[in-house]
Amino acid sequence: MKPTIWINLGIITIYGTSLDAAPHSHNSIQIIWGKGPNCKLNGINTTGATIIDSKFEHQLEMLEGWVLLIEPKSKLGIELSAKLAGESFKSFKLPNYTANEAPNLTESPIPYLAPLFDNLHLSKHFLLANESSVEDKRVQKLLTELNHCLHGVCIKPTSWKASEVASKLALSESRFLHLFSEEMGIAWRPYLLWRRMMCAIQALANNRSATDAAHLAGFSDSAHLSRTFKSNFGMSIRQALKIFGK
Repeated sequence: MKPTIWINLGIITIYGTSLDAAPHSHNSIQIIWGKGPNCKLNGINTTGATIIDSKFEHQLEMLEGWVLLIEPKSKLGIELSAKLAGESFKSFKLPNYTANEAPNLTESPIPYLAPLFDNLHLSKHFLLANESSVEDKRVQKLLTELNHCLHGVCIKPTSWKASEVASKLALSESRFLHLFSEEMGIAWRPYLLWRRMMCAIQALANNRSATDAAHLAGFSDSAHLSRTFKSNFGMSIRQALKIFGK
């Protein structure tokens, strides 16, 4: 069963079925766009598309549809934050997803998501080039290096200790930690953990075992990965693989 998930710069795009996540929160801003009317956020029926702010605890039930996870400091994240206007979540009236056939991994999700982006007045190029809005050159350099592993072999987190990263950027460790948090709106350690989660998800999408995915992304074992996965997404890895596939 091949997962239907696309990982690109600053955005994870998922088409899944039978999504039933326990209450959870994460650093990403989330868009949900269900197929049909049976979609619930925190037990309340939603229609159209819903934007959920980062760090907001939520529970999601959806029979079938789209889930997009967007880095808040990306260009798309900034636009979505503006649409939330300080609210924790906000629903927008637009047609539910209605395509008869589900997308597959060999296709681009852009044609399928075009009505969503058009109705929300968002640029569809963000699905491929959702660059960071960060302006500090040193943090930009760091993010560029992290992005090298999006479509390759994940960079082991042993080389990403705060002291080592700070030294590479010619900063003290305390100055680096302050600068990164100020620029990104999240501390370095939880951000690095999120990026490691992306590496693990990519490995799972490529049909690697949970043990292999944990090793590639720098987790001590599959149990450690599974605990982290559940705290971020409200479901086990086994549940997620069922959702991603058909």
